[in-house]
Amino acid sequence: MQLVDRIAEFHAEIRALRRDLHAHPELGFEEVRTSETIASQLAHWGIPVHRGLGRTGVVGIVQGRGRRDAPVGTPVVETDAAVEPTGARAGGPDPAVGGTALAARAIGLRADMDALPITERNRFAHASTNPGRMHACGHDGHVAMLLAAARHLARHRDFDGTVYLIFQPAEEGGGGARAMIRDGLFERFPMDAVFGLHNWPGLPAGDFALRAGPVMGSSNEFRITVRGRGSHAALPHDGADPLPVACQIVQGLQTIITRNKRPVEAAVLSVTMIRAGETTNVVADTATMRGTVRTFTTETIDLIERRMREIASHTARAFGCEAQVEFSRSYPPTINHERETAFCREVACDLVGATRVHAFEPTMGAEDFAYFLQEKPGCYLVLGNGEGAHRDGGHGEGPCTLHNPNYDFNDELIPIGAAYWVRLVERWFAATSRASN
Repeated sequence: MQLVDRIAEFHAEIRALRRDLHAHPELGFEEVRTSETIASQLAHWGIPVHRGLGRTGVVGIVQGRGRRDAPVGTPVVETDAAVEPTGARAGGPDPAVGGTALAARAIGLRADMDALPITERNRFAHASTNPGRMHACGHDGHVAMLLAAARHLARHRDFDGTVYLIFQPAEEGGGGARAMIRDGLFERFPMDAVFGLHNWPGLPAGDFALRAGPVMGSSNEFRITVRGRGSHAALPHDGADPLPVACQIVQGLQTIITRNKRPVEAAVLSVTMIRAGETTNVVADTATMRGTVRTFTTETIDLIERRMREIASHTARAFGCEAQVEFSRSYPPTINHERETAFCREVACDLVGATRVHAFEPTMGAEDFAYFLQEKPGCYLVLGNGEGAHRDGGHGEGPCTLHNPNYDFNDELIPIGAAYWVRLVERWFAATSRASN
């Protein structure tokens, strides 16, 4: 394993920072303390800081050799953790970004930073101090790895280009990536590509996995309301019972997956909630179903939504009822780009060896890095977190899996993930330098 020795030198310091973040988790768009901690660290290392994109997002800028003296008209922002957010909240253009001067030869590295509404069951010293809040997906570790890389990059600047450090809020359902884009992330910080890294329990610690094409599913939610006519339960012929209609619709929806969708295309349609009635001797007026749809392509989402509306409407009408379908599209599928994925595979192989870089099996879990990949070429890959043997004494009895109250990030990954970011930056700009010569 070809790690960066100088990163290992401050591993203990970054580990302590990671555990501090774990002990003080904050939900999406509420990451006030978290973003302040990140901004303060970046400022301390001489990295210009920009805040306020996506409400609580933080962007740091590291310029490599040959770019530290910005051209006229491109003043470098003062490094101040308390700097007032610019852009959407301050109004007008951001003079610190410098338009085209920083547009060429630039990439973005992203770490998500929000926690989950879970009560932690671990009892070790750095367990959550915020009731009902927990870093159960390792975003504290993602922040730590990117901060460790930022410190090394800012100290050595052994590359010719610009790196944007993107600390993103609200990945867990809030669409923080979309919010940062809407606040002008890619206009204010022009970049050629963007990269993301997530820990992955079950994969051996320190191993990587990736693939081009779809890696995460889209996330969509639906609500179907069947409206009938209530009656006494002993006199059902006087009404139109929406509950058996709802049951028929649930069965009918599954035919979309088995009979309408092409078999080679992956999709999940799950009705996870049904609610009707308030007592045993009354036929309800309405029955409501809710659930989720996951796919890897927008075309499949379009098909499923169209057929859901048709099946619900026609089935309800056949029983003298009416059905209303509300379909909400949340995260799009996460689709890696071919060239950038091949590049990331080379970086990972050089770092840990080809035998420790695996083909990633796509999952229907969703990831809002998808929004970034819709705007810019890039790659999202995973780094093995192990099986949970790394947890200190006092951890919960359950498995160390994502979104689990017994989870904890493996701190031994910090120098590996940070080294991956550093090697990616150095190799990317080395390659672009050769291409431009």
